[in-house]
Amino acid sequence: MHIGQRDISWVRISKAAIDKGFTLKDIGVVLHAKFHQDFGKILDKVQITLYTKKAAVDKMTKLARDNYATRDARVDNMVDSDVETYYSCTLCQSFAPSHVCTVSPERTGLCGAYNWMDCKAAFEISPTGPNQPIEKGECLDAKMGQWKGVNDFVKKASRGAVEKYNLYSMVVDPMTTCGCCECIAAMLPGCNGVMTVGRDYTGETPCGMKFTTLAGVMGGGACSPGFVGHSKHNITQGKFILGDGGLLRMVWMPKMLKEELKDRITKRGEDMGVPGLYDMIADETVGLTEEEIMPFLKEKGHPALDMESLV
Repeated sequence: MHIGQRDISWVRISKAAIDKGFTLKDIGVVLHAKFHQDFGKILDKVQITLYTKKAAVDKMTKLARDNYATRDARVDNMVDSDVETYYSCTLCQSFAPSHVCTVSPERTGLCGAYNWMDCKAAFEISPTGPNQPIEKGECLDAKMGQWKGVNDFVKKASRGAVEKYNLYSMVVDPMTTCGCCECIAAMLPGCNGVMTVGRDYTGETPCGMKFTTLAGVMGGGACSPGFVGHSKHNITQGKFILGDGGLLRMVWMPKMLKEELKDRITKRGEDMGVPGLYDMIADETVGLTEEEIMPFLKEKGHPALDMESLV
Protein backbone atom coordinates (compact mmCIF):
# COMPACT_ATOMS: atom_id res chain seq x y z
CA MET A 1 0.00 0.00 0.00
CA HIS A 2 1.22 3.49 -0.83
CA ILE A 3 -0.46 6.75 0.15
CA GLY A 4 0.75 10.32 0.61
CA GLN A 5 3.32 12.25 -1.37
CA ARG A 6 6.54 14.19 -0.92
CA ASP A 7 8.16 13.33 2.43
CA ILE A 8 5.01 12.01 4.15
CA SER A 9 4.55 8.89 2.06
CA TRP A 10 3.42 5.72 3.77
CA VAL A 11 4.59 2.47 2.19
CA ARG A 12 3.36 -0.76 3.72
CA ILE A 13 4.41 -4.23 2.62
CA SER A 14 2.18 -7.15 3.57
CA LYS A 15 3.53 -10.11 5.50
CA ALA A 16 2.29 -12.35 2.68
CA ALA A 17 4.55 -10.49 0.24
CA ILE A 18 7.53 -10.93 2.58
CA ASP A 19 6.76 -14.63 2.91
CA LYS A 20 6.92 -14.92 -0.86
CA GLY A 21 10.38 -13.33 -0.96
CA PHE A 22 9.72 -9.59 -1.36
CA THR A 23 12.78 -7.51 -0.37
CA LEU A 24 13.88 -3.88 -0.29
CA LYS A 25 15.62 -4.46 -3.61
CA ASP A 26 12.23 -5.13 -5.20
CA ILE A 27 11.09 -1.61 -4.27
CA GLY A 28 14.10 -0.29 -6.17
CA VAL A 29 13.35 -2.50 -9.16
CA VAL A 30 9.77 -1.24 -9.30
CA LEU A 31 10.85 2.41 -8.99
CA HIS A 32 13.46 1.93 -11.71
CA ALA A 33 10.88 0.51 -14.09
CA LYS A 34 8.32 3.24 -13.29
CA PHE A 35 10.79 6.07 -13.88
CA HIS A 36 11.58 4.65 -17.30
CA GLN A 37 7.90 4.08 -18.04
CA ASP A 38 6.69 7.51 -16.96
CA PHE A 39 9.67 9.71 -17.87
CA GLY A 40 11.25 7.82 -20.74
CA LYS A 41 10.93 10.87 -23.00
CA ILE A 42 13.22 13.00 -20.84
CA LEU A 43 15.74 10.54 -19.35
CA ASP A 44 17.98 7.70 -20.51
CA LYS A 45 19.36 6.14 -17.34
CA VAL A 46 18.12 5.80 -13.76
CA GLN A 47 19.88 4.70 -10.59
CA ILE A 48 17.85 3.92 -7.47
CA THR A 49 19.44 4.23 -4.02
CA LEU A 50 17.47 3.32 -0.88
CA TYR A 51 18.53 4.91 2.42
CA THR A 52 17.70 3.14 5.69
CA LYS A 53 19.92 4.80 8.31
CA LYS A 54 18.19 7.71 10.05
CA ALA A 55 21.05 10.20 9.63
CA ALA A 56 21.16 9.58 5.88
CA VAL A 57 17.37 9.70 5.60
CA ASP A 58 17.24 13.02 7.49
CA LYS A 59 19.90 14.46 5.21
CA MET A 60 18.04 13.38 2.08
CA THR A 61 14.74 14.64 3.52
CA LYS A 62 16.23 18.12 3.94
CA LEU A 63 17.58 18.01 0.39
CA ALA A 64 14.17 16.94 -0.89
CA ARG A 65 12.37 19.70 1.03
CA ASP A 66 14.77 22.28 -0.41
CA ASN A 67 13.88 21.04 -3.88
CA TYR A 68 10.16 21.09 -3.07
CA ALA A 69 10.53 24.71 -1.94
CA THR A 70 12.26 25.59 -5.21
CA ARG A 71 9.43 24.00 -7.19
CA ASP A 72 6.78 25.76 -5.10
CA ALA A 73 8.51 29.12 -5.51
CA ARG A 74 8.06 28.86 -9.28
CA VAL A 75 4.34 29.49 -8.91
CA ASP A 76 4.36 31.74 -5.83
CA ASN A 77 4.37 34.86 -7.99
CA MET A 78 1.58 33.60 -10.23
CA VAL A 79 -2.13 34.20 -9.63
CA ASP A 80 -5.10 32.35 -11.06
CA SER A 81 -6.11 35.32 -13.19
CA ASP A 82 -2.76 35.07 -15.01
CA VAL A 83 -3.87 31.97 -16.91
CA GLU A 84 -6.89 30.77 -18.86
CA THR A 85 -5.99 27.11 -18.45
CA TYR A 86 -5.95 25.03 -15.29
CA TYR A 87 -4.95 21.35 -15.10
CA SER A 88 -6.65 18.23 -13.85
CA CYS A 89 -5.23 15.37 -11.84
CA THR A 90 -7.12 12.08 -11.78
CA LEU A 91 -4.34 9.82 -10.48
CA CYS A 92 -6.39 8.93 -7.40
CA GLN A 93 -9.45 7.69 -9.25
CA SER A 94 -8.27 4.11 -8.78
CA PHE A 95 -9.59 4.33 -5.19
CA ALA A 96 -11.68 7.54 -5.34
CA PRO A 97 -13.55 7.17 -8.67
CA SER A 98 -15.40 10.50 -8.52
CA HIS A 99 -12.43 12.59 -7.41
CA VAL A 100 -11.11 15.19 -9.84
CA CYS A 101 -8.41 17.57 -8.63
CA THR A 102 -8.25 20.95 -10.37
CA VAL A 103 -4.79 22.50 -10.04
CA SER A 104 -4.42 26.25 -10.52
CA PRO A 105 -1.49 28.60 -9.83
CA GLU A 106 -3.02 29.44 -6.42
CA ARG A 107 -4.31 25.96 -5.58
CA THR A 108 -1.75 23.18 -5.59
CA GLY A 109 -2.86 19.55 -5.78
CA LEU A 110 -4.26 18.08 -2.58
CA CYS A 111 -1.38 15.61 -2.25
CA GLY A 112 1.22 18.38 -2.37
CA ALA A 113 3.06 16.69 -5.23
CA TYR A 114 1.66 18.77 -8.08
CA ASN A 115 1.54 22.50 -8.62
CA TRP A 116 0.36 24.22 -11.81
CA MET A 117 3.83 24.16 -13.40
CA ASP A 118 4.26 20.46 -12.54
CA CYS A 119 0.95 19.61 -14.23
CA LYS A 120 1.86 21.64 -17.28
CA ALA A 121 5.14 19.73 -17.60
CA ALA A 122 3.42 16.39 -16.94
CA PHE A 123 0.93 17.05 -19.76
CA GLU A 124 3.78 17.86 -22.16
CA ILE A 125 5.54 14.62 -21.20
CA SER A 126 2.38 12.50 -21.38
CA PRO A 127 -0.44 14.17 -23.39
CA THR A 128 -2.84 11.31 -22.60
CA GLY A 129 -1.96 11.10 -18.91
CA PRO A 130 -3.88 12.13 -15.78
CA ASN A 131 -2.91 15.81 -16.00
CA GLN A 132 -5.12 17.33 -18.69
CA PRO A 133 -5.61 21.03 -19.52
CA ILE A 134 -8.90 22.58 -18.41
CA GLU A 135 -10.07 25.72 -20.17
CA LYS A 136 -11.63 27.88 -17.45
CA GLY A 137 -14.33 29.34 -19.65
CA GLU A 138 -17.00 31.66 -18.24
CA CYS A 139 -16.52 32.72 -14.62
CA LEU A 140 -19.68 31.78 -12.70
CA ASP A 141 -18.55 32.95 -9.25
CA ALA A 142 -15.35 34.94 -8.83
CA LYS A 143 -15.51 34.95 -5.02
CA MET A 144 -15.98 31.21 -4.61
CA GLY A 145 -13.85 30.26 -7.62
CA GLN A 146 -16.21 28.56 -10.03
CA TRP A 147 -15.94 28.39 -13.84
CA LYS A 148 -18.14 26.80 -16.45
CA GLY A 149 -15.22 25.09 -18.19
CA VAL A 150 -14.03 23.55 -14.93
CA ASN A 151 -17.54 22.31 -14.10
CA ASP A 152 -17.93 20.76 -17.55
CA PHE A 153 -14.60 18.96 -17.20
CA VAL A 154 -15.32 17.76 -13.66
CA LYS A 155 -18.74 16.40 -14.62
CA LYS A 156 -17.25 14.44 -17.51
CA ALA A 157 -14.17 13.22 -15.61
CA SER A 158 -16.25 12.12 -12.60
CA ARG A 159 -18.69 10.33 -14.92
CA GLY A 160 -21.51 12.58 -13.78
CA ALA A 161 -20.99 12.00 -10.06
CA VAL A 162 -19.93 15.63 -9.47
CA GLU A 163 -21.53 18.44 -11.46
CA LYS A 164 -19.76 21.46 -9.97
CA TYR A 165 -17.45 22.67 -7.24
CA ASN A 166 -15.72 25.81 -5.97
CA LEU A 167 -11.95 26.12 -5.82
CA TYR A 168 -11.99 28.80 -3.10
CA SER A 169 -14.52 27.47 -0.59
CA MET A 170 -14.80 24.64 1.90
CA VAL A 171 -18.29 25.62 3.02
CA VAL A 172 -20.15 25.88 -0.29
CA ASP A 173 -19.69 23.10 -2.87
CA PRO A 174 -16.01 22.42 -2.05
CA MET A 175 -13.66 20.48 -4.31
CA THR A 176 -13.73 16.70 -3.99
CA THR A 177 -11.15 15.11 -1.70
CA CYS A 178 -9.23 11.87 -2.21
CA GLY A 179 -7.30 9.88 0.37
CA CYS A 180 -3.85 11.25 -0.51
CA CYS A 181 -4.29 14.84 0.69
CA GLU A 182 -1.57 16.26 2.92
CA CYS A 183 -4.11 18.06 5.13
CA ILE A 184 -7.84 18.21 5.78
CA ALA A 185 -9.57 21.40 6.89
CA ALA A 186 -12.79 21.33 8.91
CA MET A 187 -15.21 24.02 9.98
CA LEU A 188 -15.40 24.94 13.69
CA PRO A 189 -18.78 26.71 13.99
CA GLY A 190 -18.37 27.51 17.68
CA CYS A 191 -15.25 29.54 16.91
CA ASN A 192 -16.59 30.96 13.64
CA GLY A 193 -13.43 29.62 12.06
CA VAL A 194 -11.73 26.57 10.62
CA MET A 195 -8.99 24.16 11.62
CA THR A 196 -6.69 22.00 9.57
CA VAL A 197 -4.74 18.86 10.40
CA GLY A 198 -1.85 17.22 8.55
CA ARG A 199 -1.43 13.54 7.85
CA ASP A 200 1.64 13.35 10.09
CA TYR A 201 -0.29 14.50 13.21
CA THR A 202 -1.94 11.55 14.94
CA GLY A 203 -3.65 13.26 17.85
CA GLU A 204 -7.17 14.53 18.50
CA THR A 205 -8.46 17.78 16.96
CA PRO A 206 -11.14 20.34 17.89
CA CYS A 207 -13.55 18.96 15.26
CA GLY A 208 -13.67 15.70 17.23
CA MET A 209 -11.93 13.59 14.59
CA LYS A 210 -8.34 12.58 13.98
CA PHE A 211 -6.86 12.86 10.48
CA THR A 212 -7.47 9.17 9.76
CA THR A 213 -11.14 9.47 10.72
CA LEU A 214 -11.58 12.61 8.62
CA ALA A 215 -9.97 10.91 5.63
CA GLY A 216 -12.23 7.91 6.04
CA VAL A 217 -15.37 10.02 6.32
CA MET A 218 -14.86 12.44 3.43
CA GLY A 219 -11.79 11.24 1.55
CA GLY A 220 -13.41 8.99 -1.04
CA GLY A 221 -13.96 11.55 -3.78
CA ALA A 222 -17.09 13.33 -2.55
CA CYS A 223 -17.87 17.02 -2.05
CA SER A 224 -18.28 17.43 1.71
CA PRO A 225 -19.45 20.95 2.71
CA GLY A 226 -17.61 22.06 5.83
CA PHE A 227 -14.55 19.95 4.98
CA VAL A 228 -11.92 19.99 2.26
CA GLY A 229 -8.58 18.33 1.56
CA HIS A 230 -5.59 20.46 0.59
CA SER A 231 -1.81 20.56 0.50
CA LYS A 232 0.41 22.15 3.13
CA HIS A 233 1.58 24.76 0.64
CA ASN A 234 -1.99 25.70 -0.24
CA ILE A 235 -2.64 26.95 3.31
CA THR A 236 -0.68 30.13 2.63
CA GLN A 237 -1.55 30.58 -1.04
CA GLY A 238 -3.63 33.60 -1.97
CA LYS A 239 -6.85 31.79 -2.79
CA PHE A 240 -6.95 29.31 0.12
CA ILE A 241 -10.66 29.18 1.11
CA LEU A 242 -10.77 32.89 0.20
CA GLY A 243 -14.49 32.64 -0.50
CA ASP A 244 -14.95 31.82 3.21
CA GLY A 245 -12.55 34.48 4.48
CA GLY A 246 -9.20 32.91 3.68
CA LEU A 247 -6.41 32.19 6.15
CA LEU A 248 -7.92 34.69 8.60
CA ARG A 249 -10.44 31.93 9.41
CA MET A 250 -7.69 29.58 10.64
CA VAL A 251 -8.06 29.19 14.40
CA TRP A 252 -6.29 25.84 15.06
CA MET A 253 -3.64 23.60 13.54
CA PRO A 254 -1.12 21.12 14.96
CA LYS A 255 1.99 22.75 16.37
CA MET A 256 4.28 20.78 14.05
CA LEU A 257 2.42 22.02 10.96
CA LYS A 258 2.18 25.57 12.26
CA GLU A 259 5.93 25.71 12.93
CA GLU A 260 6.74 24.19 9.53
CA LEU A 261 4.80 27.01 7.85
CA LYS A 262 5.73 29.79 10.28
CA ASP A 263 7.42 32.15 7.83
CA ARG A 264 4.71 31.69 5.21
CA ILE A 265 1.86 32.14 7.71
CA THR A 266 3.52 35.28 9.05
CA LYS A 267 3.91 36.76 5.57
CA ARG A 268 0.38 35.82 4.49
CA GLY A 269 -1.01 37.36 7.67
CA GLU A 270 0.86 40.58 6.95
CA ASP A 271 -0.45 40.60 3.38
CA MET A 272 -4.01 40.23 4.73
CA GLY A 273 -3.56 43.05 7.24
CA VAL A 274 -3.05 40.91 10.36
CA PRO A 275 0.71 40.81 11.03
CA GLY A 276 0.34 38.86 14.28
CA LEU A 277 -1.81 36.07 12.81
CA TYR A 278 0.74 33.32 13.49
CA ASP A 279 0.57 33.89 17.27
CA MET A 280 -3.24 34.00 17.17
CA ILE A 281 -3.63 30.44 15.85
CA ALA A 282 -4.15 27.85 18.57
CA ASP A 283 -2.58 24.37 18.58
CA GLU A 284 -2.82 21.20 20.69
CA THR A 285 -0.85 22.84 23.53
CA VAL A 286 -3.71 25.33 23.90
CA GLY A 287 -6.57 22.86 23.61
CA LEU A 288 -8.25 20.05 21.72
CA THR A 289 -11.85 21.28 21.78
CA GLU A 290 -13.58 24.46 20.61
CA GLU A 291 -14.41 25.26 24.24
CA GLU A 292 -10.76 24.95 25.26
CA ILE A 293 -9.36 27.16 22.52
CA MET A 294 -12.03 29.89 22.61
CA PRO A 295 -10.52 31.82 25.59
CA PHE A 296 -7.16 31.84 23.77
CA LEU A 297 -8.74 33.18 20.58
CA LYS A 298 -10.54 35.93 22.52
CA GLU A 299 -7.37 36.86 24.40
CA LYS A 300 -5.41 37.11 21.16
CA GLY A 301 -8.20 38.99 19.36
CA HIS A 302 -8.38 36.46 16.52
CA PRO A 303 -9.97 38.08 13.42
CA ALA A 304 -12.31 35.12 12.81
CA LEU A 305 -14.35 36.07 15.87
CA ASP A 306 -15.40 39.35 14.24
CA MET A 307 -16.02 38.00 10.73
CA GLU A 308 -19.45 37.20 9.31
CA SER A 309 -20.90 33.88 10.40
CA LEU A 310 -19.67 30.80 8.55
CA VAL A 311 -23.05 29.10 8.82
